[in-house]
Amino acid sequence: MPSILISILLIFIGLVIGIGLIIVLNYIRGNIASKKLDEMLEKTKQEAEILKKDTLKEAKEEASKYKTEVEEQLKEKKEEVKVSEDRLLQREQSFNKRDESLVDREKEISKKEKNIEQKQEEIQEEKVRMEEVKKEQLKKLQDISGYSKEKAREILLKKVEEEITKEISTLIKEKEAELKLEVDKKAKDLMIVSMQKYANEVVNEQTITVVNLPTDEMKGRLIGREGRNIRTIEAVTGVDLIIDDTPEAIVLSSFDPLRREIARLTIETLIKDGRIHPSRIEELYDKALKEVNEKIASYGEEALFELGITTKVDPELINIIGRLYFRTSYGQNALQHSMEVANLAAIMASELGEDTMLAKRAGLLHDIGKAIDFEMEGSHVEIGSDIAHKYKENDIIINAIESHHKDKEATSVIAVLVEIADIMSASRPGARNDSMENYIKRLKQLEEIANSFDGIDKTYAMQAGRELRVIVKPEEVDDLTSHKLARNIKTRIESEMKYPGTVKITVVRETRAQEEAK
Repeated sequence: MPSILISILLIFIGLVIGIGLIIVLNYIRGNIASKKLDEMLEKTKQEAEILKKDTLKEAKEEASKYKTEVEEQLKEKKEEVKVSEDRLLQREQSFNKRDESLVDREKEISKKEKNIEQKQEEIQEEKVRMEEVKKEQLKKLQDISGYSKEKAREILLKKVEEEITKEISTLIKEKEAELKLEVDKKAKDLMIVSMQKYANEVVNEQTITVVNLPTDEMKGRLIGREGRNIRTIEAVTGVDLIIDDTPEAIVLSSFDPLRREIARLTIETLIKDGRIHPSRIEELYDKALKEVNEKIASYGEEALFELGITTKVDPELINIIGRLYFRTSYGQNALQHSMEVANLAAIMASELGEDTMLAKRAGLLHDIGKAIDFEMEGSHVEIGSDIAHKYKENDIIINAIESHHKDKEATSVIAVLVEIADIMSASRPGARNDSMENYIKRLKQLEEIANSFDGIDKTYAMQAGRELRVIVKPEEVDDLTSHKLARNIKTRIESEMKYPGTVKITVVRETRAQEEAK
C-alpha cells in the first residue's frame, strides 16, 4: 500500500515538473521569436527605403525622357500644321481666282442668254411670218389646182400606196426567186441523197385474195349441203366467198386484209384436212387466228430489227406495229409505208445532224393508229396519239404523229422530216391507188379554191391534179399582183386540202390588142 502511494506521488511530482518545464520552454521560445520578428521588420523597412529611392530615381529619368519625346513630337506637329496652313492658304487663293473666273463666266452666259432670247424672239416672229406665207401659198395652190387640202392628201396617199405596193411586190418577187433557187437546190439535194440511199419496191395491195383449189369438186364441198359450209365460213371469218366459173379457184373479198389472211389460212387448212363441216371450220378458224397473231408479233419484231431500233419497245406495241402489215392506205401496205417513212426520215435526219434513231422511231409510229382504227372511233392521228401516250413515247414522237397531217403544229425538226417522208413515200409512182371519185373531187376542189379569188377568168386542174393553171383578167390583175395571187392560192390549198405530193400553181396573164381592118 505505501509503495502504491509513493508511486502515485512520484507520478504527480513528475507531471508537475513536466508541465513547468513546458511552460518555461514556451516562454523562452516566444522571446526568441519576438526578437527575430523585430529584426525582420527592421530589415524590411531598410530594403523598402532603398527600393523607394531607386524607384523615384528611375521615375524621374523616365519622366525626363518622355518630356523630351513629347517636345520633339510637338515640334513636328507644329511644322506639319504650318505646312497645312500654307496649303490652305494656297487653296484659298486658287478658290478666289476661280470665283472671279466664275463671276466673269456668269456675266458672259447672261449676255449669251440675252442674245439667245433675242434670236428666239426673232425666229418665232420669222416662223409666224412663214406660217402666214405658207397659208397664202397653200391657198393659192388650192385655188390653182381646184383641190382642197384633204383631197390632195388623199390623192397623194393613194399614189404613194400604189407605188409602195408595187415596190413591195417587186421586192417580194425578187426575194422569192432568190430563196426559191436556194431552197429548191438544197431541198433537191437532200431529197436526191435520201432517195438514193433508200429504194423500196412498189407496193400494190388489193382488196381480194385468190385461193387455189386442187379440183373444182372442192367448190361444192366448201359450199356444203344447202350452203351451210360457206355461210359458216363467211360468218366466222367476216369475208365474202366468191365462187364463180373460174376453174380451180375461189375469191375472198374484204376491205380488211387481216380478215382475208385469217380466212385464207382457214380455207387452205380445210382443203388439206378434207373434213369440211361447220364445227371443223370453227376449230380451224381458231387455230388460224392463233397463227396470224404469232405472225403479227413476228412482223413487228422484224420491222424493228430491219430498222435497227434497239431501244426497248413494249410487247403490246410490237403487236400493234405488226398489225400494220394487214392494213392498207390507197392500196399501199401500211407497215411497208411506215418502214419506208422511218428510213427516209432517218436519212434526212442524218444529213441535218439530227437524232436518226428518234427519227426512225417517229417514222415507224406515225401511222400506228391505222392498226386499230377499224376497232375504235376517231381518226388514225388521234388514235395514234393515244397509243403513243399510253406507251409513254417521247414527246417529239407524239408531236410527229399529231402533226404529220397538219392536225397540229410541228414543234421539232424531226416532226417536219416525218411529214416530208410521209409525202415522199405516198407520192412516189405506183405507191398508191386512188379512186376515180377521190381524184375528181380533188380536181374540183382545186378549181373552186382558185375561182374564189377576185380577177380570175378561168381555172384548169392539170397533170392529174399536180398543176393548177389560173388565167386572170388582165384589166383587173397586173403582173406584180399575179405573183401575190399565186402565193395566196398556194396558202389556201395547203391549209384546206389533203393531197399526196405537190401542186404547182401557174398564174397566166395575157393582154391582147386586136383590131380588124376593113
